[in-house]
Parts: sequence; structure tokens; C-alpha cells
Amino acid sequence: MEVHTADETMARTNGRAEEEGFEMAVTLAEVAARAGVSSATVSRVLNGGYPVAGGTRTRVEQAVEELGYIANAPARALAAATSDLVGVLVHDVADSFFGILAGSLQSALDPTGPGEARRLAVVCNTAGDPAAETAYLGLLEGQRAGGVVLTGGAAENPDHTAALAVRVSRMAAAGTRVVLCGRPPLPLPAALPVATITFDDRGGAFRLAEHLMTLGHRHIAYLAGPPGLSTTRERLAGHRAALARHDPAGSDACAALTVHAGFERSAGYDATRELLRRGRPFTAVAAANDTVATGAAAALREAGLRIPEDVSVAGFDDLPFAVDTAPALTTVRVPLREAGLLAAQLVTGRRALPPGGITTLPTELMVRGSTAPPTAGRRRP
Repeated sequence: MEVHTADETMARTNGRAEEEGFEMAVTLAEVAARAGVSSATVSRVLNGGYPVAGGTRTRVEQAVEELGYIANAPARALAAATSDLVGVLVHDVADSFFGILAGSLQSALDPTGPGEARRLAVVCNTAGDPAAETAYLGLLEGQRAGGVVLTGGAAENPDHTAALAVRVSRMAAAGTRVVLCGRPPLPLPAALPVATITFDDRGGAFRLAEHLMTLGHRHIAYLAGPPGLSTTRERLAGHRAALARHDPAGSDACAALTVHAGFERSAGYDATRELLRRGRPFTAVAAANDTVATGAAAALREAGLRIPEDVSVAGFDDLPFAVDTAPALTTVRVPLREAGLLAAQLVTGRRALPPGGITTLPTELMVRGSTAPPTAGRRRP
């Protein structure tokens, strides 16, 4: 029986990769050389659980990113094709917005024709953390995922955007189909087959605010999402544009009645209590999403205010529970199921990329019982 050392085995593996025309993978030693540390130190940083000085860890992580190192490099170098794995990155799997989107996508991944392979969808919960998003992409790259779908608003941080663009470019160039869903496109080379699905968030927010203005509301509180998120920026811009059209001098009042908060029910409740404490009058509340709107409604009722007699309330997304609130919630419908289906078609190659790689799905105003004209006999918040 022939026995080889680990170094000899690695050399033979690398030789086979070169003979068969595969791109050579970056080695642990190359990362160590770039960072100016030992291979053992690189291994400690990658494996975690070992004490490594902060500056050393930063140098290693930077070298890993710059070189595109992926764990289990020999296996990667010998991989002839991508796998049947499809990674789906979501902000919060417990949020109905992402649950509907991911569920629709996974259902649409089932084989549609004879001989088509079944794909394994893996949902990665990032909690909206840019670092977690990058880390999951690294793991999926290491698994040679056949497809990746990044959902939800993008963190508008230049460093994160640049790092994300590098990683997505590398994955797409290696054969992974990448779809950005519900976020703006990345600055990528035009030749890369990366698809982008966007929602008309700005137009939807504009139509919602215009609906409230048409009813007669002029003091509209706005519960915006977290700052630094593309979805927050787009929806807030649409809201402000509608108010400016009806009242060009009302920008100061709009700013005073705007509160940034999270996308959870508790965030809507706390933000509305903050607006009530400020004492500035308002006759309507427009929330960043339906979940936030339910929290706002709870805070208003707790303060003895009726909906919509005293304060109108509106949301965004048109999640399933919106029609079951009392009264039913006026909101903006985002086509989540349609987006999931389209993302599945794009990530599997069943549908060709559109010109420019970008598809914008329309949003729709859904007028229900939670909004009404302000009345003279209403109770003031």
C-alpha cells in the first residue's frame, strides 16, 4: 500500500487540478503569507474559539477576503461544477414578509420538467446584519452553491457594498447564479449574469401618502424603518415626495412627525408613544410595514384614540393579517409570491435575464377601513 504525506497528497491534488484545467484555489499558506502570520494562526482565526490578537485577526480576515480563500480548497479545486444547493438569505425568517418570499421561492424550486434535478434550498437568517450576510455568502461559496438569492433591503454602507460586490462577482464568475430580490443592483461588471428584482417601494409610498392627503390629512406621522437601509430610503422618499407635491412648504412638519424605528410590532408601538409624547398634532400614521402599523394601532388605542375616527393608520406590504385587523388595514401590496416565483426561475436558469438584468415589480395601493377623512369631532392625539 502506497502512503503519502499530507504535503505530497496536496501536491498531487493540485497537479490533477492543473492538468484538468481547473482554476487553482488559494491555499492556507498563501493567506498566511499575505497576512504575515503562520498557517497555524490562520487556522485558529478561521476555526474560532482560540484567542488571537485583534490586529492579527483583522490582517488574516483581510487576507482571506482579498485572496478569496475558501475552506477545503482541494475539494473546491476538483469540483467540476456547482452543486444543487440554493442559498436564500433573509433578514428574519419569522417575519411574514420573508417567510412568504422564501416559501414561494422554495416551492417554485421543485422540478418542472423530466430530467430536471431537485434543488436543496437552505434559508440563512442574517438578522439584517451585513457581517452575517457576507459570512453566509462565504459558506455558500465554499459549498459551491448552484444559486444564491439575497432578499430584503440592502445595508447602504459603502464598505459592505464593495465587499459584497467582490464576493458576488467571484461567485457569479465561478458559475453560481445570483439573484438580488427586493434590493437595488450591485456595482458589478455588466457581463456577469446577476439578476435583480426590485419592488416599486417609492411609488407605493407615494400613492399611500397621496391617498391620505386626498382624504384631507395634512399632519401625517411617518414611522420609517431603520436608517441606512435601501427599503427605508425608498419608502421615505416616496412619502416625502407626495407631501411636497401637496404642500411644498411642509417639509419641516414632515421631518418633525417622522420617527425611525425597527420593523417589529414593538417598534411601531414605541415609536407611536414617542410621537404622542412630543405633543405635535397628527391625524394619520403611515407605517413602514404592516407589522409596525399594528404596534402603532395598539399604542393609539391605549391612549384612548379610535381608528379611523380619530387617527387613520396605514401600513405597507399587505401581509395576510392586514385584512383581519379591526378595522382592516389600508396598505400597499408588495407582490412577494410573484417575486419568489420569479427569483426561483432566474436562479435555476428557467428564465433568461431581462435586458439590463433588472426587473421592477409594481406595488398596489389597497384601501380598507383603517383610513378615513379627518373629522371635526375627533379626539386629538
